[in-house]
Amino acid sequence: MNLIVYVGKGIVKLRSAYSSATMCKELKTNVLHLLPQTSNGPSAEHDSRPDGAEVLAATVKVLKDGLVVAVPTDTIYGLACLAQHRDAIKKVYDIKGRNGQKPLAICVGEIQEIYKYCEVKVKEELLADLLPGPVTLVFERSEVLNKDLNPFTPLVGVRIPDHGFLRRLCQMCEEPLALTSANISSQTSTVAVHEFQDLWPRLALVVDDGPIGDQNRLGSTVVDLSVLGKYRVIRPGCAFTSTVDLLQRKYGLCEDTTED
Repeated sequence: MNLIVYVGKGIVKLRSAYSSATMCKELKTNVLHLLPQTSNGPSAEHDSRPDGAEVLAATVKVLKDGLVVAVPTDTIYGLACLAQHRDAIKKVYDIKGRNGQKPLAICVGEIQEIYKYCEVKVKEELLADLLPGPVTLVFERSEVLNKDLNPFTPLVGVRIPDHGFLRRLCQMCEEPLALTSANISSQTSTVAVHEFQDLWPRLALVVDDGPIGDQNRLGSTVVDLSVLGKYRVIRPGCAFTSTVDLLQRKYGLCEDTTED
């Protein structure tokens, strides 16, 4: 008998997974549902616990064991593992069928953590203007970051999603997560967990936060800020216009048109 764990802010509620979750039982996948808030508080009746601590702890444990989980972000659903764990990184590539020369981004919980893993050449104010949010910023990587993560490039993309559960998860792991979209490589990005059901059997946990609010499936805007005074858009994503406007108008950055 499988268990489905229903989680909200301050909620942990377990029940047996019978007919309403036959699929979960058959796939032997633990699914964590983030329950929405109501005007009177969390939408559950019993077992209220601050910050969903048990669920976060369980997710941290499987990540520390070198396993891969599916998580919601502020744009699309993602696959996550510990960025400093060599074998976990390999599992992500294997699950996605991803080209080994395509990099993974890292995800952290706070702006100050970016400085540990990246060589930052922009003002901290710029970071604060864009993060947390639907933007991936690319910098030169520091020596601290796992050398088995994107060994083919000196750069790394970093995200702080505007999603409370994911940020708290990063904080509790006390190290960055490697993050990529929850789909087979070259297939459409996913905005609901049922859209990547084919991956469930290979994941330790699936965190379900319902349909992602902005369902344009564009993912984050990816911008290279590794060259002083310049920016280069790698992927337009869902925040292209606002991001470029900020970089140009407020911070006076020029577009880097140099070819790779």
